[in-house]
Parts: sequence; C-alpha cells; structure tokens
Amino acid sequence: MKELASYASHPSQSRGRTYAEPPPENRTEFQRDRDRIVHSGAFRRLEYKTQVFVNHEGDLFRTRLTHSLEVAQIARTLARSMGLSEDLTEAISLAHDLGHTPFGHAGQDELNACMRELAPEAGGFEHNLQSLRVVDELEERYADFNGLNLCFETREGILKHCSAAHARQLGEVGERFLNRTQPSLEAQLANLADEVAYNNHDIDDGLRSGLITLEQLKDVSIFERHHAYVLERYPGLAPRRAVAETIRRMINTLIVDLTQTSLARIREFAPATADDVRRAPLLASFSDEIRREADELKKFLFDNLYRHYRVLRMTTKARRIVRELFVAFLDDPRLLPPDYRRPAFNEQARAIADYIAGMTDRYAIREHRRLFEMS
Repeated sequence: MKELASYASHPSQSRGRTYAEPPPENRTEFQRDRDRIVHSGAFRRLEYKTQVFVNHEGDLFRTRLTHSLEVAQIARTLARSMGLSEDLTEAISLAHDLGHTPFGHAGQDELNACMRELAPEAGGFEHNLQSLRVVDELEERYADFNGLNLCFETREGILKHCSAAHARQLGEVGERFLNRTQPSLEAQLANLADEVAYNNHDIDDGLRSGLITLEQLKDVSIFERHHAYVLERYPGLAPRRAVAETIRRMINTLIVDLTQTSLARIREFAPATADDVRRAPLLASFSDEIRREADELKKFLFDNLYRHYRVLRMTTKARRIVRELFVAFLDDPRLLPPDYRRPAFNEQARAIADYIAGMTDRYAIREHRRLFEMS
C-alpha cells in the first residue's frame, strides 16, 4: 500500500467508534467501515432508487447504486494521487446517499415539506442527515449496537452539511459546523467526486433518454470543447461512442484539474496533520476556470434536464405519492408495519419519515397502490 501523506487520515489515528470494538484483523479500521457499508441493507436498496429517472423507466439509466460506485471510483483515483486514504474516501463515497428517499430530490423535498408542515416540532428531513442516521441508528445487523458503528472520520465525511440546530444534537461529529472548521481531505474529495460523477453522467442519461440533444450541448463550453476534439480526431465515429469518448475526456479534465489545484493549495497552506486540514480553508477545489465551466454545465442540466417537462411530470407524481403515504400513515399509524409505530406524535412522524425514506421507487409505488387503489 502506498504510504499516506502526513495530512491524510491515518486509520491508526482514528478518533474511534461510538462503541469500542476490538481492532479488525487483516484490514484497517476504514476498510472495516467500507465493508460494513457494502453489506448493509440500505446500500443494496440504492439499486432501486432514482438518480434522475425513475427505476422502471429504463434498464440503462443510472441509479443511486451505480452513481455511488462511480463516485467511489473517481474519489479513489483522487485520493491515491494525493497520498490520502483510499479506504476512507471510498467508504464516504459509498455511504453518502444511503439516506436518500425514493424518487431522488423530489422525494426528499416532499418528505421535508410534510415533516415541516405536519410535524414541525419533529424537525424537517434532509437526506444527508438521514444518511448519518442510517449508519448510526437504523441499520440492524449487529448484536452489540444499532447502526454500523462507523469510525468518526467516516461519519464526519457522510455529514456534508448541517444546520446549527441539528449540529448541536450530534455531539462531536457536528462540532465542525459550529466551529466553522473543515472535514478531512478525504471527505472534501468525496464531495467533489460526487459532483463530477452526477454532472457528467447525467449528460449521458439525458442524451440516451432524448430529453437533451447534442445541439443544445454546443452551448456548454466544457462539452463542446471536448466533443469537437473527439470528432476531429476520430472522424466518422458513431455518435454514441463519440459521446462516451467526450464524457470520458471531460471527467479526466476535471480530475486532473482538481488534483493539480488541490495539491497547489496543500503546498500553500502546508498542513502537517489531518487536524491541520480541518483548521485550514477548504483545500480540495477546482481552478477558477474549470469551476466556472463546471457551474455552467450544472446550470445547463438544471434548466434543460431536471426541469424538462417529462421529468417534471414524473417528479409531480412522485411528490404526490410521498405526501399521500405520509399523510395516511400519520392519520392512522395502524397502517404502518408494527416496527414503525411509536406512542409519541413527534417520534411517530420521524418513524414515518424513516419508513418512507427507506423505500425503493418500486416499493413506494406498490405501497401507494395498496393503500389507495381497489384491487
């Protein structure tokens, strides 16, 4: 294994787990975390949760599972080039979407609205906090504790953003949001790898679906530049392969720029330890020019793909399903499986949010049919 940089998160120096355990054999603490995430039920359910397109709309569109794997691959490449912990970076990447609802951001937004409107004292819903809740509480695999009992560093990386009110309730893992410090470099890279993956692969899915066109993408600088190069170098290349080659080169450009810019910032601020990283400004970043191009691509996808009328039709139906399920369960908790029934109102609302958030797209659709359609 490549020797880690001094500013990396070293598994032997981890802040530990909530519940003490004997050290693992034949693997590091961060490898153990990654393995626990891969074997969790929440990770398997990502196979049937939406990225942009609802799961049953096509076999080739990305799901939360394939997205998480792509994020992990990109993040590991970045970590290796910077002398960081690949195992920690991979664990964070694989776990970052464990708390996502069915139907992507539409499901999350509607579940948050339901919690805030119908059970305001219980708090809203945010998938990032829910991912931490999954690994801390909701997974039930071990005899000695709830959750996966992950290392502090993995939990810290999963929690990408958090309000001060929620941070105060989370103990040590929430302190950086109150103290305005940074997470580890591994966590910073996982966050940016997430952006690289979904921006570039949503182009692929958008073109495959026919919702966006190559003509429209000519207005996006980073795509047009790489696509023109591909067509010039490989005249006559089939359109499908030309798009794949273009996206491959775009990802490489982003990874190279992110690596070079981040290493330059590391040299500038000269952190000697992982704690120095936490006290420094954000060290992982793109150059200003590539950041501008990445933001241009993100805006294009927002305007032309995520707000396409066919996607909006799907998200409208998805939001209705989530709201109607939430209202039905809150009005009559007897409709819930026994494990999700609670005596107190706020606790019941949170348990309903846990139940709905854990559903796959297909399960949510079936559950809605069971409750609202005569058969």
